[in-house]
Amino acid sequence: MATNKVTTNVIDMSGNTGGLVWAKGTEAQRPGSPTSGDTRLNTSTSRLEFYNGTEWKRLAETTGDSTVTFLADFLVLGGGGGSGSSGRGSRDNLGGGGGGGGLRTSFGSASGGPGAGGGSPAEAKLGFKSGTSYTVTVGAAGTAATYTGSGVDGGSGGDSVVSSITSLGGAGGGGDATNGPNGGCGGGAGMSNGPFIGGSGSAYQGFDGANGGNVTSGGGGGTGANASVTTGGTALSVSITGAAVSYGPGGAGGNQGGNAGATPAANSGGGGNAGRFNGPGASGVVILRYSNTYTITVGAGLTSSTATDGSDKVTTFTAGTDTISFS
Repeated sequence: MATNKVTTNVIDMSGNTGGLVWAKGTEAQRPGSPTSGDTRLNTSTSRLEFYNGTEWKRLAETTGDSTVTFLADFLVLGGGGGSGSSGRGSRDNLGGGGGGGGLRTSFGSASGGPGAGGGSPAEAKLGFKSGTSYTVTVGAAGTAATYTGSGVDGGSGGDSVVSSITSLGGAGGGGDATNGPNGGCGGGAGMSNGPFIGGSGSAYQGFDGANGGNVTSGGGGGTGANASVTTGGTALSVSITGAAVSYGPGGAGGNQGGNAGATPAANSGGGGNAGRFNGPGASGVVILRYSNTYTITVGAGLTSSTATDGSDKVTTFTAGTDTISFS
């Protein structure tokens, strides 16, 4: 293909009918020390991109580039359920532990849940279009049950949502002599002479709560395993942020007269621990991991932060509900 060099800064190619062949490579093969104006074909996204002096930005196909779809990894964790209350005196921990929030993710292994055999494959990544709004909701923590003279179930955690993905809130723990409710992860059953049965987790989101015993209440199910008497189900570890983090542990059941365990950490989706005066669950979280060539706009109703991990951005939503969009 012939070219006509007009000046030292301009190459005239107007007389050619062929194409210009760009440097190309994956995101991992980007130059280590790029210069502002560098342009290349990103073979990971099949898009032209240029370096603006600060970061790599893709070239728009049309104004707003609203036709372009890209894929993002996600982790959506519901809020954890609160523990149930006693029906035999406010100082007896006879309610069940709360279930962990349900978990769906495209990164690593998803939660098994009933019928899945545990460790089911991760889901497909989510598709997004530039300039389109998507709803994000972070599930709230389930409240601990209040003693009223009879057994009361703990409050369920709130559902978490991003686009078409919904993860259910964890079930509250069952009250004294009460079956555990169903949820993202099942709630533990209260202490009884029943037996009373632990609640069911949701398929591919979480596991079951445990049955109640004669002097103990059942633990809440977790995202990684079923609960046992007094012990909550374990959490699933996912590294979508670049570091391994455990999400969705079940709350512990209780022994008569014992104290509740510590309140689970915020945004862990943990179930509330049973004990004297009971314990609340923990809020959920929504996490998106996407190419750093995109910029996210977050509505004022959401609390979020964005970090960089390698060639990706990771946006973590910790509270609220609103819409997001990308450019």
